[in-house]
Parts: sequence; structure tokens; C-alpha cells
Amino acid sequence: MSGFPKGFLWGGATAANQFEGAWNVDGKGMSVFDISTGGTKDTPRRWTPVLEEGTVYPNHDGIDFYHHYKEDIALFAEMGFKTFRMSIAWPRIYPNGDEDTPNELGLQFYDNVFDELHKYGIEPLVTIYHFETPLHLLQKGGWLNREMIDHYEKFARTVLDRYKDKVKYWLTINEINMFMTPFGGAMAAGIFEESHPDHMSESKTFTPQMRYQCEHNLLVASAKAVAYCHAHCPDAKIGCMVAFGPIYPLTCDPADQMAALEAMEQMCYLPSDVHVRGRYPSFAKAYFRNHDIHLEMAPEDEETLLNGKVDFYSFSYYSTRIATTHKDEKPVNPYLTANDWGWQIDPIGLRWALRTLTDRYEIPLFVVENGLGALDTVEPDGSIHDPYRIDYMRRHIVEMKQAIAEGVDLMGYTMWGPIDLVSAGTGEMRKRYGFIYVDKHDDGTGTLARSRKDSFFWYQKVCQTNGEDLD
Repeated sequence: MSGFPKGFLWGGATAANQFEGAWNVDGKGMSVFDISTGGTKDTPRRWTPVLEEGTVYPNHDGIDFYHHYKEDIALFAEMGFKTFRMSIAWPRIYPNGDEDTPNELGLQFYDNVFDELHKYGIEPLVTIYHFETPLHLLQKGGWLNREMIDHYEKFARTVLDRYKDKVKYWLTINEINMFMTPFGGAMAAGIFEESHPDHMSESKTFTPQMRYQCEHNLLVASAKAVAYCHAHCPDAKIGCMVAFGPIYPLTCDPADQMAALEAMEQMCYLPSDVHVRGRYPSFAKAYFRNHDIHLEMAPEDEETLLNGKVDFYSFSYYSTRIATTHKDEKPVNPYLTANDWGWQIDPIGLRWALRTLTDRYEIPLFVVENGLGALDTVEPDGSIHDPYRIDYMRRHIVEMKQAIAEGVDLMGYTMWGPIDLVSAGTGEMRKRYGFIYVDKHDDGTGTLARSRKDSFFWYQKVCQTNGEDLD
């Protein structure tokens, strides 16, 4: 088996809203996550229009990377990171999202972070928008409002111009297809559920028409950022970011085969095809026509999409799912185990994804999220033994290596959450992903002290040997 190519980008991935903290510091405005409470896997987090006294809002503090970035970046460098994926909090640059001029203190913070990364030879991989929607813009309709495209374009141009000499790798919009799920609608589109007017939740009122309109507006916004980057940042590469997980048919029943194909088309291939090919695929047009979905499009949108094709395809990969037409069958893969939150673990599915995406698009790929949320225990001596995380990572890296041997052009791998952070889905701290433990708890207490887990030293060997030492 051939190894990872020279210059392969090993690292880790984060999002501003989940770990930066400093939610109201140095002129930052509020984002949708600043009105998000904590939750658990059994009790969904709530989204409150007004901050409630005595309620914990975990994203307010995150793990306070804002004030610990030098310490954290030094730890990433100790592991041997070649790249670090992070996002820029939109309301830190434009507090309401629609101001005429940006917040200089916010811009300077990211200047400082990029300078610190470069001090250690770590290339920033920057997501322009990772669900950090300014609350003010959500209250004006969020991504259902076409004005969001112009606001996003201004934000994207601002950061591309400011950091074009410091950032070589950009992503336009995180997990752009998440808006096609109830989770994504509640988290990022800001749709209020009529039956629960006091909070945002998985909204029954967020109709397919609304979801596809949000998706279209996002795709146009992404294409505008790509075109601007190509014109003004000639040394940079800019990619898309899609939540990609293979959907298997439960049985060999041809109806199940079609159900799986159609699910993949809607969830994964529709936005991917637009990003890479610059146009809506035929199956999407047929779906819109057959389901009475009518997108509001400007006359120039088709040309915008065509001119906004990405340089590389990045994606998150955590698990696979099952599709079936058999209503009496439970859609669970019996050949796989699951983590503490029920996500099925499927390393071979990652190779399936890499092979499939290579065949479909024939452009470089980048795995920018992959990780294991788990319950970690701090021993009396302060050590944290997490062999389950090492096993998870090892098995996925082995499959990536095999995919490269089979012809996949893979740029890099940034595992999700190299340092513990707030879970996007549940708002928990106890669902830990990191190689670095942070003393922060669901009730908001903790010293914020950082400590190395066993997996820290394992990933250090992986980074420093370019994926050769996986023991």
C-alpha cells in the first residue's frame, strides 16, 4: 500500500461558535448560537429569543480560545499539525451582519491567530461561514431572505482581502447541505416553530420549498465568494464543504436501492454537483418540478453558479445511514457498532466516499471533519486514557491510505475537535472529541485548564511520520 503524499496536510478542525467564547468582547455582535442553551442527547438544546437569567448558554464561553489561542496553538504545534481548520465569526467582523464598515478589533484578532499559526509553520484552513449567522440577520429572515447573499458576499470579500497574504486555503460555507435537515433548519436558518413560540426547534413549518430556497441562496453566496477569491487571491485555493455520509440500501430489494440513490441525490449530490459542475443536475430539476418547488432565482444566478466552481471538494464524515422502503424494518446497519450518541462507526464508508467522490468529480478531496464524540474519564493522577478514540482514528486513517493507493487525490485530513469544545448538536461539553482535554463542564463550571489525553501522543506520531506510524 502506498503512503500519504509528501506535503499531506494533517491537522484538526474547529468552529468559532463552538470554542472561541468571548461572545460579547471587543465589539462582537450576537450570533444564533449565542441564544442557544445547553442540552443532552435526550433533551434538545433550545434557542431562546431573549436570554434567560440563570440559563447556561455554553457557546458564550466555549473553551475561551479567544484568550487561550497562543496556548492552544502551541499544543497543536507540539502534535505536529501542518494545518488548522477554523472559522471566522461573522458577527465578530460585522456585529449585526449588515454594517457598512467592519469591526477592526475583530479583524485584528484573526490577524493575531494567523500570525501565531505561521510562527509554528501551520497553514490556516479557514471556513468563511460556519453557521455563525448574526442574530440580527436571522431576525430579518435568515437565509430565506435573498439579501443574505449580498451581506455574505461583503463579509467574504472583507476577510479575503484582509487575509489573502496569510491564508492559502479557504472554504466557503460549512456543511451547506445541513439546511436540508430539521437540525440544520433550527440551528442555522432560524425558523421558529409555531407550536413552541418561545424557542427554535426542529421546525415542522420549515417546508421543503423553504429548505431548497435557503439552499439555493447559500449556493449562490458560495459561488460569489469563489469567484471573488479567484479574481483577487491568485495564490489561494478555495473549496466547498459538504456533510457527506454514504446511505446504504437496507436490503437488495430494488426499491431499497432506489431509495438509497434518491436520498444520496438530495442530501449529498445536489449541492455537490452545483459546487463542482456549476449547475443544477437533471435529477434536481426533475425533483423540483415533480414536488411543486419553485425557486426564486435572479436572472444572473445560473451564470454566477457557473463562474463559482470550487478548486477542491472538502467534506465531513462521521457515519453512514440506511434507507429502506420496508416500514417494518429498523433502519440500522447490523454490521456496525455505534458511539455513545448512537452514531454508527464505519471506517470503510469513508473509503467508499473518497472513491465515489473521486469518480464523480475528479478534483482534489479534503477530509475536513472526522472524529469520535465520547465520554472521557479523568483519572486521579490527571491522565485520560482514550483507546476508543485512537482506535476510531486509526481505522479511518487506514482507509484513507487505502483510498490513496486506489487513486484518490487527497489533500489532507483535519479531524474534528482536536481540543474539546461545545457540541453543535446537543450543546454539551461532556461529548468530547479532543486530543486535548479542557476542564469545562455542562453546568458552566471549570478551570479551563488544558491537558493531554493519550490520543494526543498517538496523533503526534501520526503527524510527525506522515501517517506511517499508526501503532
